[in-house]
Amino acid sequence: MPKPVIFCDFDGTVTESDNIISIMKKFAPPGWEQVKDDILGQKISIREGVGKLFSLLPTNMKDEITDFAIKNAKIRHGFKEFVEFTRAEQIPLYIVSGGIDFFIYPILEKFGPFAGIYCNSSDFSDDYIKILWPQRCDSLCQNDCGCCKPSIIRKLDLDISFKIVIGDSVTDLEAAKYADFVLARDLLKEKCEEWGIKHQGFHTFYECIEGIKKRIEVGELT
Repeated sequence: MPKPVIFCDFDGTVTESDNIISIMKKFAPPGWEQVKDDILGQKISIREGVGKLFSLLPTNMKDEITDFAIKNAKIRHGFKEFVEFTRAEQIPLYIVSGGIDFFIYPILEKFGPFAGIYCNSSDFSDDYIKILWPQRCDSLCQNDCGCCKPSIIRKLDLDISFKIVIGDSVTDLEAAKYADFVLARDLLKEKCEEWGIKHQGFHTFYECIEGIKKRIEVGELT
């Protein structure tokens, strides 16, 4: 049987709220709400939308924005134990996020190391924040994702693995289509139900532990 590998979202999954939205609500640059609505309504791509959001924020606020993002982030219950569980079971855990490096790495530092962390990068060298895209879509994806989760899965070449995706939102929809099993919240859970993707809902990472344990016990992941 294939061995499991986990791809876990960050914003709204590891953390209880979306850190990009929290930053925008806090600093409230004019026009951010329309951009946010356009992303969620899939009127513009995630890459275009996230780039537009951060281009509204001046780089001279870097320290203030970074400090807020790190201090405001509330880790979802059970995440520490979940990371420990994956290590004990020798399950590779990748963090794949449409979030930004300047807050993801500091927040995750005390929980690591991970099999890998994939996210967007930031450039503070100009007057306004510029987002960089080291994990852009490959030739098989035309969604202009920014951080393209299915492209990352394909790049890692894990065809013989049992792929578990954990997430909550629009950035996780395409990755869920590649998963053998999804642990889902909010919009992702709704879409898994609509599309008939094998999944389990969750509120805390304790439920994620139990969901994976059950599949180990029945021999699905061994």
